[in-house]
Amino acid sequence: MATIGTLLVANRGEIAIRVMRTASGMGIRTVALHTDLDVAAPHVAAADEALRVESYLDIEAVVEAARSAGADAVHPGYGFLSERAGFAAALERAGIALVGPSSSVMERMGRKDAAREIAVAAGVPVVPTGSEAAFPVLVKAAAGGGGKGMRVVRSAAELDEATAAARREALSAFGDDTLLVEKYVEHGRHIEVQVIGDTHGTVLHLFERDCSTQRRHQKVLEEAPAPTLDEPTRARVRQAAVDLAAHVGYVNAGTVEFLLDADTGEFYFLEMNTRLQVEHPVTEAVARAGGEPVDLVELQLRVAAGEPLGIAQADLTLEGHAIEARVYAEDSFGGFLPQAGTATLVRWPAATSGTTAGSTIRVDHALESGQVVSTSYDPMLGKVIAHAPDREAARRALLGALDATAVLGLTTNAGFLRALVASDEFRDATIDTAWLDTAEVPAPDPSVARAATAWITAMLGSGGEQGALRSDGFRLGAPAAATIVELDQEVLVDRAAGTVDGAPFQQVRAADHVLEAVLDGVSARVVVNVQPGHPGTYEASYRGQRHVFTPPDRLAGAAAVGDGALTSPMPGTVLEVRVAVGDHVASGEVLGVMEAMKMEHALTAPFDGTVTEVDAVAGGQVALGATLFVVEEAGS
Repeated sequence: MATIGTLLVANRGEIAIRVMRTASGMGIRTVALHTDLDVAAPHVAAADEALRVESYLDIEAVVEAARSAGADAVHPGYGFLSERAGFAAALERAGIALVGPSSSVMERMGRKDAAREIAVAAGVPVVPTGSEAAFPVLVKAAAGGGGKGMRVVRSAAELDEATAAARREALSAFGDDTLLVEKYVEHGRHIEVQVIGDTHGTVLHLFERDCSTQRRHQKVLEEAPAPTLDEPTRARVRQAAVDLAAHVGYVNAGTVEFLLDADTGEFYFLEMNTRLQVEHPVTEAVARAGGEPVDLVELQLRVAAGEPLGIAQADLTLEGHAIEARVYAEDSFGGFLPQAGTATLVRWPAATSGTTAGSTIRVDHALESGQVVSTSYDPMLGKVIAHAPDREAARRALLGALDATAVLGLTTNAGFLRALVASDEFRDATIDTAWLDTAEVPAPDPSVARAATAWITAMLGSGGEQGALRSDGFRLGAPAAATIVELDQEVLVDRAAGTVDGAPFQQVRAADHVLEAVLDGVSARVVVNVQPGHPGTYEASYRGQRHVFTPPDRLAGAAAVGDGALTSPMPGTVLEVRVAVGDHVASGEVLGVMEAMKMEHALTAPFDGTVTEVDAVAGGQVALGATLFVVEEAGS
């Protein structure tokens, strides 16, 4: 490509690496950006050159970096500046191409309020707003997406509090606190259509995705094609997306999002994302152009270089089914609170053919062993994508891939994802956008991980042949065990007591922190590690879920906090303190609000009482477990 010789990627993490992979394959020189926190990050190593910036959100600094690097174009990825019209305009003034739409189109379509008016003009159905929308309503940021600045309000009494919280989140995430209030569809399916347009007047759709499995409007699982649409509705949704993009003169890749009312079958335009989506891999997995797999980033780069797409709608076909799972740094079984710390041991599934016949696994990530995960950035660590000839085969392949996913050192949602993909509701494609906000996904049983840890504990203290599985083979950064250990004899482990006299382990193999065995006739693969600095404390990951134990079998955990003490459930920033020492509070009353990874968490009084201690300061950084408030119960 003569017109794009150097590409600056104005992002970080897995999306930066993914963009660089395609660009490098096209012979394009790549330039990464990094802050001080990211100086040794994987995306920096993946680039041909790297430049430092104070912040990924500093438009002036990013444009100057592109200019100094001699970049012909900038790919914004998603998040950060990817939908900032001001950024697109600054690049236009600098004579540098944005791999995305023009600033004027981004301004119009990137804002939900303006995009709604355009949709009406294009003849696309929209969600009722204002006086047309009776409670429940959805309050959401006009300037962004990703679930930030969004609240469901079911009564007038809740509106003021929800609006204030949504404004704060919107201002923090997008620099704009403008809100929309619209009808909330109780049983909705989130259907979105991938579109792409070139500068020669061609606009195509690359089929649709279903992103209904989401929590608090943040997508968790995505799949293509949508499994719940009848063919007439599928055709109308796809055409509506193309009509909208053509009407506004859209160029490059974008996604038109719709809400399908499962009760009525009607669909409504929600918004247009004027960038590449997190879930674009499922489209790439199923879309074929002339029989060949589609690379959306390659198409983006060619369009940005002024080339025609060179394909027609009739050239595009679907092949099989794909499902993507987003791996987040969060404790899904502990209130979905953000997590941070050092990922002491990371195992991603092999990006090869899966165990299910005809399936393939793709992993997009930027997390390696020893890497620090900070609350300064989005909590998504990576994505695991399965493709197979049909949906059920893809679902089973994804289960296997999540079984092979392990992150130790901090908690992720991988175990939650595995349980969710295994659920009857996901199997039967009956999950709507509100399901996860009320459903109880059962926490994984720790017994297999406990048994494996007990077995390791026994082996660490053994001599002779078993002594080859010694402690240094399970300590991060220490020499590995000499060889793979295979024991012919049956090893007995009591899962309850953690002693070597109980449930049978058979066909045991252990190497590189991984124990594979048959336990009570069931195959088990457990990743085990000794926590550095905590002798006698073990972490084990089974089916994606991280468990922490102290031998022989006790689950490790912090000591119970005294009654009335409210501690920080996550590392983050205190946004607001609403009480002072001596204040009388009612049970459930909000004492303060904190934020981590741009998500708010309210700290509420556990009972009626008096505030006796306030250690929280607005704007202050707090560590996990720090005491913020103490309330003395009334009458105590």
